[in-house]
Amino acid sequence: MARVKKAINAKKKHKKILKLAKGYYGAKSKLFRPANQAVMKSLSYAYVGRKLRKRDFRKLWISRINAATRIHGLSYSRFIDGLKKLNVEVNRKMLSEMAIHDPEGFGKLVEMAKNN
Repeated sequence: MARVKKAINAKKKHKKILKLAKGYYGAKSKLFRPANQAVMKSLSYAYVGRKLRKRDFRKLWISRINAATRIHGLSYSRFIDGLKKLNVEVNRKMLSEMAIHDPEGFGKLVEMAKNN
């Protein structure tokens, strides 16, 4: 049976990893082994970061809504509870955008939730 040499495939794999490691400091951008370790770690951080970004944005929207509702004399939890009882289905992202760009409309929503 013929012997299989891995030179071409290894070269391709190394080039792919070193391309991903471009811009890294020192040996991590030049040598395969440290580059491979750094790239694997970076990719795992990126995967986790994509999940964390969703949490971070939700926290931001909630804090913006809370600040805007407190101006009108209502807490965030009572505001959301009032909207749920009114069957108003607006997500937190849109509520935070309304609080910033359309304070009058947001104020009307707060009054509706407060009266309920």
